[in-house]
Amino acid sequence: MSDFEAQLRDASLRVTRPRLAVLAALRDHPHIDTETVIELVRADLETVSHQAIYDVLRALTDAGLIRRIQPAGALARYESRVGDNHHHVVCRSCGAIADVDCAVGHTPCLTASDDHGFVIDQAEVVYWGTCPACAAERTP
Repeated sequence: MSDFEAQLRDASLRVTRPRLAVLAALRDHPHIDTETVIELVRADLETVSHQAIYDVLRALTDAGLIRRIQPAGALARYESRVGDNHHHVVCRSCGAIADVDCAVGHTPCLTASDDHGFVIDQAEVVYWGTCPACAAERTP
């Protein structure tokens, strides 16, 4: 049994070819949008519908097997890195996204000054900047 099959079964989800294909696409291509997921899955499963992929993405997200992220002004993206509190860095020019591990030690900006009675279990930070490729293009 593959790791993906075990993950699906552990989440009480049926093992289907579209679910396996989506998990593989996200493992190999982190931070991709829905259209890219569809293209990658259709390379293996030509007849899978758009709606089937949307349904798979929703089911996998609801089960906690993948994570949906949507930086301000960007398309929703999906990643398979779940179970930790990591953040992202986004290029303002090309939209490239990379993972950033959570800061360790004293992090006052991640502690709410007033939690309003909420039990806070996660903080989300998005760093914005210019990726190395875009910065190199701007250098004369």
